[in-house]
Amino acid sequence: MTLLHGLKGRLRLPLIGSPLFIVSVPELVVAQCCAGVIGSMPSLNARPVEQLDEWLSEIRARLAAHDAAHPDRPAAPFAINLIVHRSNDRLEQDLALCVKHRVPLVITSLGARPEVFAAVQGYGGHVLHDVINQDFAHKAVEKGADGLVLVAAGAGGHAGTQSPFALLQETRRWFDGPLALSGAIASGRGILAAEAMGADFAYMGSAFIATEEARAVPDYKQMLVEAGAGDIVLHQPDHRRAWQLPEALAAPRRAGPGQFARLRPQRHGFRQRPQEALEGDLGRGAERVRHRRGAPGRRAGGQAARGILGGAARPRRGLAPAQPGLDAGGLTARRLFFRLAA
Repeated sequence: MTLLHGLKGRLRLPLIGSPLFIVSVPELVVAQCCAGVIGSMPSLNARPVEQLDEWLSEIRARLAAHDAAHPDRPAAPFAINLIVHRSNDRLEQDLALCVKHRVPLVITSLGARPEVFAAVQGYGGHVLHDVINQDFAHKAVEKGADGLVLVAAGAGGHAGTQSPFALLQETRRWFDGPLALSGAIASGRGILAAEAMGADFAYMGSAFIATEEARAVPDYKQMLVEAGAGDIVLHQPDHRRAWQLPEALAAPRRAGPGQFARLRPQRHGFRQRPQEALEGDLGRGAERVRHRRGAPGRRAGGQAARGILGGAARPRRGLAPAQPGLDAGGLTARRLFFRLAA
């Protein structure tokens, strides 16, 4: 069964909540899936590796309970992001847990590994692979990926630099499999635009950070609510993939390379680092925003991962044929979408 066929009737919006380093946790993943979009998280958010086993069991149990209680609107499947770079000394353990729990969708980053694709596809799972250009896209498909996540200009984390129009159009010329498009998509209109351009899914991350279910400090959530496109910087470290993140969090011009190095995964490879240290980095970045911007005009918080999705359906209904509606009551991430789509 193809990925798109397996998702038929399971999604209320063609959206994948992208895996957010440190921030995505089972609470957010479950809220996204129950709202009718694919929720995801990086495997490395679970520290130590034994916690990943516990989290996968929790996610599966909670989604099964939702399906039993709501047979008319089953939850969307969930995804786990695996960093397949050679410096990730947990890859084999994390992959084994994905196989054990039969994770429906695996998103791989920083290297296309045929043995990883084969392990997931062996139990009936599917793999999407992150790419930033046509060279990496061809390699991923040749090595067996089911689909691609096109990381275009504006995408957070490991950023791409190409226009989403060009990247998607060039990929569709030769690949008719599943495509997700990322890059500054934060509203229902953005989801509709991705569909109109030929993507099967939009890939949205930052909008979910300011929700109640996200594991981020309040000031960091507020920083994202207050920030605009001009506050984003693209940092090019020593390897081939750039990082894109809020200027106040990176602050490379003011903090200097030594201070910013605390945020660089490549400094420590992708090996385990104490969770408190990682969360401390985010807290310090958020403090910079308070000093730069003063009193906030809007407040983050009080939003839920499911609430964000209610408003996303509104512009899609206005600009395209009617789509199956979301249920009216909701979690917090849903009201956020009403704000973003207004």
